[in-house]
Amino acid sequence: MSNTKIYYTKPSITELEVGYATDATRNGWGDKCYEYIDKFEVKFKEYTGAKYAIATSSCTGAIHMGLAALDIGLDDEVILADTNWIASAAPITYVGAKPVFVDILPDTWCIDPAKVEEAITSKTKAIIAVHIYGNLCEMDKLLAIGKKYSIPIVEDAAEAIGSQWHGKHAGTLGTFGTFSFHGTKTLTTGEGGMFITNDLDLYEKVLTLSNHGRAKGQTKQFWPDDVGFKYKMSNIQAAIGYGQMERIDDLVRRKREIFQYYKNQLTKITNIEMNPEKCNTINGYWMPTVIFNNSTGITREMLQYAFAEENIDARVFFYPLSSLDMFNNTLSNTIAWDVPNRAINLPSFFDITLDEQNRVVNVIKSFL
Repeated sequence: MSNTKIYYTKPSITELEVGYATDATRNGWGDKCYEYIDKFEVKFKEYTGAKYAIATSSCTGAIHMGLAALDIGLDDEVILADTNWIASAAPITYVGAKPVFVDILPDTWCIDPAKVEEAITSKTKAIIAVHIYGNLCEMDKLLAIGKKYSIPIVEDAAEAIGSQWHGKHAGTLGTFGTFSFHGTKTLTTGEGGMFITNDLDLYEKVLTLSNHGRAKGQTKQFWPDDVGFKYKMSNIQAAIGYGQMERIDDLVRRKREIFQYYKNQLTKITNIEMNPEKCNTINGYWMPTVIFNNSTGITREMLQYAFAEENIDARVFFYPLSSLDMFNNTLSNTIAWDVPNRAINLPSFFDITLDEQNRVVNVIKSFL
């Protein structure tokens, strides 16, 4: 069997995307400088069912603008799960607010609604629901909490394109949703993101903030109405995204196919857990993940070493954010602190072969 390196992820770029990017490079200037941005946003709205969409330079920037548009600021608090990448928490600090980390559910590894409600104070101004690895948060419970306390629910769907909650796409249920198109994601523009919402006023606020504070409809040239940001996506990036959107069903289908093969091969192993797909949901399975039971004694470091020995680039589960030096330890978030110690993300790029998947499976099986 070949021992060539297996990367944990890489994009699927075809001549379709290359053609659109080439067209944007050759012709997308002057009065056509936003042509593919507009097309990409329209395609994304059609796919998700959102009323409004703004292509951005990153998901982080989309979150930042959304929080700013909600007037969240100094000394406010925003609740989110301790299990996340820092990109979900950093924008909270950008607006001067404080991230409040709560524990996760043991089955989805997403934010625990009961812990959210316990953490609410008079300073709580938003709750961020991050759909980790494509797994879906308990949106019915979170939305009920938001309604009860008049607190907006923000969906960080960076990793959840293709995931659906009771027939609705991830990112469309909360006050606003955000997506990432980093090179590791199911749909990529290299770097980039998307802000979506069904709220017209919020959309117009974020649209203004995204373009140096220049409001839509302002007739004065180079006249900002507010101090804004520069979080716009380039037309060339959007051209790649537009091509990817024409393939989105196939990209998501392939992610689900890859996960299902892993699950079928590992289903008889009783000492592991994998990404769940609960009733009335669809998981986009951005990152297939295996968590070993505590009873096995298998650790993250053991897994990293074993995969490296087989020339496989497996990826660690997110460390708890409260374990990072810039935040205060929240050891009471016991699940978030425990799970990363015995988990690993599995390679799942579009063109992965069955032989390559079997190499990955064999590493897992070698432990049990």
